[in-house]
Amino acid sequence: MATAEKQVMIVAVDESEHSTYALEWTLDHFFVPLGDSCLFKLVIVHAKPSCTSSVGLAGPGAAEILPMVESDLKRIATRVLEKAKELCLSKSVSDVTLEVHEGDARNVLCEAVEKHHASILVVGNHGYGAIKRAVLGSVSDYCAHHAHCTVMIVKRPKTKH
Repeated sequence: MATAEKQVMIVAVDESEHSTYALEWTLDHFFVPLGDSCLFKLVIVHAKPSCTSSVGLAGPGAAEILPMVESDLKRIATRVLEKAKELCLSKSVSDVTLEVHEGDARNVLCEAVEKHHASILVVGNHGYGAIKRAVLGSVSDYCAHHAHCTVMIVKRPKTKH
């Protein structure tokens, strides 16, 4: 009897505590308790900003700056994926695919959903207020409206002071 192929769950990660929390929450609720009988194949995706989007229109000195910025962005992407991999391994989740794609996170995540035919996309929530969300744009909001799969937004519980 052939075994059915697992559905794909994509978890978006960046350098924020919010995405780390979302990954940890997802591992604890969907992967660790089920072990090998988990229903999902895990794909972790990091959207690396393009060099020019990070610098903007830098003007005459851009040629010297861009290689340094690109190097920093690559270093950040490597660090983000290493942290995600370590978290997975610490929870005994070893069957994971790690990917970095350059571009705006909103587009990168929706494209990853299409590429992998994902059933679920998991994103963290930065907890921005309405004004910051309007100015910066919310990746989770965009994905909830545009991704062709279920989108789960994992919010960190508020800490009481």
